[in-house]
Parts: sequence; structure tokens; C-alpha cells
Amino acid sequence: MNKPVAGFSKLSKEEKINWIAKEYFSTPSEAIALLKNYWNTDEKIQKLHDEFIENTITNFYIPLGVAPNFLINGKYSTIPMAIEESSVVAAASKSANYWSTRGGFKATVINTEKIGQVHFLYKGDLSKLQLFFAQNKAKFFSDTESITKNMQKRGGGILDIVLQDKTDLLPNYYQLHATFETKDSMGANFINSCLEQFAKTLKEESQHYALFSESEKEITVIMSILSNYVPNCTVRAEVSCPVNELAEKHILDPQDFAERFVQAVQIAEVEPFRAVTHNKGIMNGVDAVVLATGNDFRAVEAGIHAYAAKSGQYSSLSHATIENGIFTFWLEIPLALGTVGGLTTLHPLVKLSLEMLKNPSAKELMEVVAVAGLAQNFAALRSLTTTGIQDGHMKMHLNNILNQFGANEDERILIRKHFKHNTVSHSAVADYINNLRK
Repeated sequence: MNKPVAGFSKLSKEEKINWIAKEYFSTPSEAIALLKNYWNTDEKIQKLHDEFIENTITNFYIPLGVAPNFLINGKYSTIPMAIEESSVVAAASKSANYWSTRGGFKATVINTEKIGQVHFLYKGDLSKLQLFFAQNKAKFFSDTESITKNMQKRGGGILDIVLQDKTDLLPNYYQLHATFETKDSMGANFINSCLEQFAKTLKEESQHYALFSESEKEITVIMSILSNYVPNCTVRAEVSCPVNELAEKHILDPQDFAERFVQAVQIAEVEPFRAVTHNKGIMNGVDAVVLATGNDFRAVEAGIHAYAAKSGQYSSLSHATIENGIFTFWLEIPLALGTVGGLTTLHPLVKLSLEMLKNPSAKELMEVVAVAGLAQNFAALRSLTTTGIQDGHMKMHLNNILNQFGANEDERILIRKHFKHNTVSHSAVADYINNLRK
């Protein structure tokens, strides 16, 4: 039976690994060797990675690929994508090539407003609280000047603070709802620092407010935190061309393809079971670029999926129409991204990815990420409405299956030749390999 360990975080890296290997593995030496095999041979880089998080024991690799030939707003880009799923990078690249001859992708940042809230309880007269806030609003701004001065020099800062009555949701529940512009930084630390000062000002000023009774002065701040739901920090990406120009090898009847494509999107707009998988395909592209550029893909995921349900029912993030012979496919998504601060200045491959994108501003990165999501969605829907999704996906997955069976180079040549014209499945590949080896 495994035993708890005291003071684990204070152990050295070697001690942590030795304890884990001894406690959880039948052959500790093999576990230790595997963990150390993934250490970077450059001690400086390894130390950097060790300090990103706590209790680091090794590195967990995810492939960094590139999707070239993206024509975005008239300029070509090669997009870095960090992801482990087969066919995602290939699908994005295919979409890039396809649309590069049809006008390319258009992307526009709609807004860049971010949100933070101070959540508090107040048991008293609402009109008094409203008057208190109106009379002290300027104080919330002035008390944060030491925090905001550098951001203001870059054109950012606090946009507004409003008092929100949420007592219809919970008894005595109110918010200070603040909006921010953080320019090229994602801004989480900046926003949270401002919010904590708001909370401090709220508590202090309420103690001296003459109109409050003693009980009304007892404002309870529950928490001060930014929101990852940023419905006013959005970007639009789209592609468009005459329907007849959609024709290619797998699209012999472009009108029929366009109509089936639009119908597939409409199904995702009304059917949540389909919408979740539909949007997951978009996130394959979005997350891969967000991760490659050192941004928080969990925050992006949470915010985008909340946005997909803003009508009260979870729905498609992308939309498509055919109007006057023109096919248009687009999406609008919220993206709170940064190109300065955090991992962007620390992680060597993040710096490389951003340099590959010509060191974009946060707005430019929003455009690239949205385009990657749209490209991925187009590739998936094109496959679904023509050849089917599994044909291309499983052929890309073939390498993983071959690695599972330890296929040698001679076997790989024969297997790839066989499955060039046959359906790939795990069982079919297993049967073929077994027959080869008899």
C-alpha cells in the first residue's frame, strides 16, 4: 500500500523522482530512466522548464508543427501549432492551400475589452450603496494609479467600473464590474491587482461613509478576480468566394457541396450534440496556436464555450451562407491573448513561434488564432460532406498504429502501399502486420 509523503515540495528533484519510482513502479530503475530521458541536455533550458511549475520531474513533449501558406488579410503566414492529435496540422495546411487561391482569409478584431469583478455582500439600502459608489467612483481610479500608470503609457488601463445589483440571483450579492484594455499583454496579473485594490478601497471608504448605518458598513468582500468570459474581446475570421470557384478534386458539383456545407453548419447551430463536436474541431486549430504562443488555452476554451452558449443554448461558433451566388463561411470568437509577459519572454519555443509570426501584436495574434480555428473547421466540414472524416484521419493516424506494433522500415513500406487504397483501421492494420510476420 502506498504511503503519504511529508514535505514533498521541499525534496530535491532527484529525491522526488526516487520516491515516486519506489512507491509506484515495479521496476523503479526503468521509471527513473524514462523520466530522465525526457530531460533537456542543456541544463540552463531544463532549469527554466523546471521552474515553470511546482514539483517538476520531467518534460512532457507535444509536437510543434507548422501550417504554411496561410493568406491572411493579403499577407502570407506560416502558423505554429502545438498539438498531439493526428491530422490537425495537415487539415489546417490543406485549408490554407485551398483558400490561398480563392482570396485567402479575412480577419478583423472587433473589440479588445476585458473584464474583472469584485464580488461582495451588502446588507442594506440599495439607494445608499448606489450613492456611495457614485461619490467614490473617482477614488477607485485614483487608488490604482500606481498599478495602471505603465499600462496607461501603452494606451491601456481601466475603461470603466460599474456597480451591479445581483440580489435577484443571491441574497445581498453585488459586484464591482470593471472593464480593462491591456494592449499586448493578456493582463491577468494587472487586472487582478486592480481588483484587489478596488476591494480594499471599497472596504476602507465604506467604514467612513456617513450615510451608512453600522451594519451597512460591514461589507463582505468574497473575492476579486478577472473573468475568462470576454464577450467584448472578439475577433471575426471569414472566407468567401463565388460558389462555382469551390470546385476541386473532391468537389465536382460546387453548388451541391455549398448547400450541403451550409446545411451541416445549420445542424450545428440548432443541435447541441453536434455543436459540441463541431466546435471541438474549431478548438483543435485555436488551442494549437494558443499553446504554441505561450497563452492560456484553458482560459480560451472556457471563454469560447461560454460564448457558444450565450443565447441560452449551446450552438455553433461558425456560420455559413449562400447569397447571390457567393459562399461565405465565418466565425466570431472571444480571445483574450497576449504577446508580452508570461511565457512569451521565457519559453524558447514560444519566442520562436512568435518570431515565426513576425512578432505580432495581441490583435494580430487574435486574427491568426481565429483563422486557424476557421481553417480547421472548414477542413472537417469539407471531409464530412464529401469523402467522410475517417478516410483522411485514419491515414494520418496510421503512423501511430505502426509505432504501436513496432513496424520496421520494410514493413512500413508494404503497409503504406497496401493502405493507400484500403480503409485504415486498427484491426485492419493489425491483421495485415500479423500476416506479414507469419
